[in-house]
Amino acid sequence: METLQAILLGIVQGITEFLPVSSSGHLQIAKALLGVELEDNLLFDVTLHAATVLSTIVVLWSEVWRLLKGLFSRRFTSEQAYVLKIAVSMIPIGIVGFCFKDRIEAMLNAPWILALVGGMLLLTAALLAFAYYARPREKEQISYRDAFIIGIAQAVAALPGLSRSGSTIATGLLLGNRKEAVARFSFLMVLAPILGEMMLETASGDLTASVGGAQLTAGFAAAFVTGCAACKFMLEIVKRGKLIWFALYCAAAGIVSLFSYFC
Repeated sequence: METLQAILLGIVQGITEFLPVSSSGHLQIAKALLGVELEDNLLFDVTLHAATVLSTIVVLWSEVWRLLKGLFSRRFTSEQAYVLKIAVSMIPIGIVGFCFKDRIEAMLNAPWILALVGGMLLLTAALLAFAYYARPREKEQISYRDAFIIGIAQAVAALPGLSRSGSTIATGLLLGNRKEAVARFSFLMVLAPILGEMMLETASGDLTASVGGAQLTAGFAAAFVTGCAACKFMLEIVKRGKLIWFALYCAAAGIVSLFSYFC
């Protein structure tokens, strides 16, 4: 893999990790277009995920720091309740990761992956459009029940092509939660699962990949910079309620992906 390819894949990862357009689906499309085979390069995948985790922490640092300080209070605080809700939201993805991880990874190497990605992108478009036009009554805060349901949406989004951020944000909005609160919860709830997956892959995988240090550094930097910009951009977009444009994009990308597979 060349340095330019690493930068392009880092940009794709950084942008699509936060935008509701499916990072896994777009990475598969990008790999196909660039002619890059990364299935055995575990270190590169871990590096890109580390970059997006760091960008989330940087953008939402004030929120992360507030939660960390409140977590160690002797009395039960709103910060501890929020962290507990994040823990509740992690249960479904934990079950999926433990029981179906190998099957999901097998999908990524299947010859029909572009067809699956196309179908899931169309499903993402439908979900975003439905959330945009629905007008449920807004709640003051995310409940434990809502946190679990949003967690189920995150678990289903393990399917390649189904956007994690799109599914969780749309689900939170349909449940009647405030736009900004849902966006922040969506980005914070994914930190622990990604970090956990990174540690498991690092402990169990072969990190002696064929990707060189220059490519790793370039990919990390590209994913981090674009991730910071995409995270800030998405927070503002959700606040303004402009998800319909991403629905249109996902529909177009899904059609292109299906066309590429069948034609």
